[in-house]
Amino acid sequence: MSRPTARGFGGRRGFGRRKVCRFCAERSLVIDHKDPATLKLFLTERGKIIPRRISGNGAYHQRLVAKAIKRGRQVALLPYTVTHS
Repeated sequence: MSRPTARGFGGRRGFGRRKVCRFCAERSLVIDHKDPATLKLFLTERGKIIPRRISGNGAYHQRLVAKAIKRGRQVALLPYTVTHS
């Protein structure tokens, strides 16, 4: 069990710098379901969508990315899961 600190129980440390939404920072980037190279940045190697607390996206852009990934999966540009070997 961890020892109590000034903030309470637990010894978790946050990261030093807040992540910035790449779509807000660079307005020229477009979220499109027909662009699998961009959308693969937001997928794990197992094919899961990376959450916004890890990717750094804003809530609005994360919803658009998730919707684009799901559409890309429907038209077979992105995988649902990894292939079994």
